[in-house]
Amino acid sequence: MRWGLIGASTIAAEHMIGAIRASGGHIASVMSSSSNRAASYAAKHGIDNGVTDLAAVLDGVDAVYISTTNEKHLPQAMAAIEAGKHVLCEKPLAMNVADAVSMVKAAEAAGVTFGTNHHLRNAGSHLAVRELIETGRIGEVLSVRVFHAVHLPPHLQGWRIDNPDAGGGVIPDITVHDADTVRFHLGEDPLDVVAMKTSRGMGQGVEDSAMSVWTMPSGVMVQSHESFTHPHAGSGIEVHGTKGSIFARNVMTQQPTGSVTLRFDGGEQEVEYSDHNLYERAVGLFAKACVGEGRPAADGVDGVKSLAVAAAVAEAAETGRRTAVDYGGI
Repeated sequence: MRWGLIGASTIAAEHMIGAIRASGGHIASVMSSSSNRAASYAAKHGIDNGVTDLAAVLDGVDAVYISTTNEKHLPQAMAAIEAGKHVLCEKPLAMNVADAVSMVKAAEAAGVTFGTNHHLRNAGSHLAVRELIETGRIGEVLSVRVFHAVHLPPHLQGWRIDNPDAGGGVIPDITVHDADTVRFHLGEDPLDVVAMKTSRGMGQGVEDSAMSVWTMPSGVMVQSHESFTHPHAGSGIEVHGTKGSIFARNVMTQQPTGSVTLRFDGGEQEVEYSDHNLYERAVGLFAKACVGEGRPAADGVDGVKSLAVAAAVAEAAETGRRTAVDYGGI
């Protein structure tokens, strides 16, 4: 498979270029708005061509990976779909749910594969957590607690902390990941949310911390905390049931790290899990889906629904009212 990178991004450099090559893919071009950036990035990463034109990056490739700022995802994805290319897009898919739905429907009509790059559901730790839930090891699920308060490193700050027009803020950056992770584990979609947000010094015109509580159709309650400003909090997810509890620590990460502990009446058990590369699994499944074998780890509908939850959290935090999650009819 021949790939084009739309966005000369940090995530592509640190994770996706290697993952694409590990899946047997060839990266033919990378696009940046800066010609100097495109050329230097291509040279540094052994990519055939560095370009500034969207049509040029689409020429001669089978698929594109989009990792530009959030407000650019819609027009770039639509152009790729119109050109008949498979699309793997970073989260959030778009600036609003309606635009994300239009992307997914366009890809379906064009017969191309559309995926959302939600990495956490590809982690061995999260796959192990899901298996524990599905096999009934903790009984009926009662509640979930997600804690994903981190310190955003300087090289990733930029637009994420000061540019609402580009989709900055912790809710579109991290809450959207937690929404996908909870949906992955529970197999259901939140109904409504209550939330609060704040900015404690890092955010400039955008929120840098948020807390929310979600109601699930089954009655499960979910508590979620995201932040850019917590250097020592650690991260994780807890799932509590009638027969046991799962404590997954330091697993809300791009690396295959952390621990998963199952606690039950007879004591507790450390759960072993695969330490495979999250992004290699995601790209591998996407590449197979492109040739009609299975589905992406997270498809376009998953991307719409994670965005919808994050949008509801943002609205609830802004208005102070309980807010229903609007999935845009998808």
